[in-house]
Amino acid sequence: MDSLVSAKRLEVLAIVPARGGSKSIPRKNARPFLGHPLLAYSIAAGLQAKKVNRVIVSTDDQALADLARKYGAEAPFLRPAEYAQDDTPDLPAFQHALRWLAKHEKYRPDIVVQLRPTSPLRPRDLVDRAVETLLTHKNADSVRGVVPAGQNPYKMWTFAKNGSMQPLLKTKSIREPYNAPRQRLPQTYWQTGHIDAIRTATILENKSMSGDVIWPLLIDARYAVDIDTLKDWRRAEGLAASNELDLVRPGAAPRPLPKRVKLLVMDFDGVLTDNRIWVDEVGKEQVAANRSDGLGIWMLAQAGVDAVVISMEENPVVAARCKKLGIPYKKGIENKGPALKELLAERSVSPEETVFLGNDTNDLPCFPLVACGIAVADAHPEVLGKADLVLSKRGGQGAVRELCDLILANNPKETK
Repeated sequence: MDSLVSAKRLEVLAIVPARGGSKSIPRKNARPFLGHPLLAYSIAAGLQAKKVNRVIVSTDDQALADLARKYGAEAPFLRPAEYAQDDTPDLPAFQHALRWLAKHEKYRPDIVVQLRPTSPLRPRDLVDRAVETLLTHKNADSVRGVVPAGQNPYKMWTFAKNGSMQPLLKTKSIREPYNAPRQRLPQTYWQTGHIDAIRTATILENKSMSGDVIWPLLIDARYAVDIDTLKDWRRAEGLAASNELDLVRPGAAPRPLPKRVKLLVMDFDGVLTDNRIWVDEVGKEQVAANRSDGLGIWMLAQAGVDAVVISMEENPVVAARCKKLGIPYKKGIENKGPALKELLAERSVSPEETVFLGNDTNDLPCFPLVACGIAVADAHPEVLGKADLVLSKRGGQGAVRELCDLILANNPKETK
């Protein structure tokens, strides 16, 4: 145990501040972000951290409090409206939470971690690193997440009253820094909303959310998205849906591809096609497929891995394409979960050696029935949020081939 707290267990409280109101994006904290409320990502960051003992949501909204409990956090009180206005700073909301806990539960944490819902993209070790940094630097009042600044403030300006420009910052070491090469200027950092780790005494006694000695926690700039507008939302959701970042996500940790796959089960529309149809004047439908997907399925077959399609679509195009690829199919299936269970029983294949590739919400019942639930890159947001693996390719544009290559690379090679 850290020497700062020797007589008792170190108490670290994570607080997720989540107002019910939001002008830029209505009901932002409850809005689904890849299938989960935005609020849930900050809750998950607290719950999954090894050094956090307790996660509380401070909200003025009963619906958000109920949602917080659903995702494993506590919501022991509703924040008074006076501490939940558009212009309310963090300090009074955190003072209220700590005083309420001390009064009603006699609970007094040593460290408070702030996890803002508007910064949902967090590395898995971020919270623990912040707490550890605060413990390591005993003179620090707080730790704050930062990224290298995208624009150097030494090249920024303010307007004087007479209309002329004045440099925002000056430095004695460099004459006219606004004219200097970027490489000669001091490195600057931008604070993000990912995390603050603060000593409780700083908040209650010093009446500050940071104190005087603030230690940095450097974060990979790729994670730096602060959601304030719908444009921010779309960018953050796109990053979270990709395979580029290792993120804290609500729910169980993503399951990897099994070491041996014997059966690939997949949807048809939006997986083997790009989800579009062409309809002629008599109602005949046509779809577009990708030839590389067919080659990938053939390569799987050569390696002893079977592929099967389960589709809700009734159109004969499903049968035609599957016959062309030489793979079995089940079409017109409205409830895919039971159909998948029946398929596994028929083939005597274990779920641990089966993967499912889908794109829409009717594929979700199949995900928990197999070893790994996989989504194409342009899948429905709810599917992206619940998939164990999200491919980089879109449906009908090489996603199946991408998965086939992954399976072949992962499967053990047969020895003669």
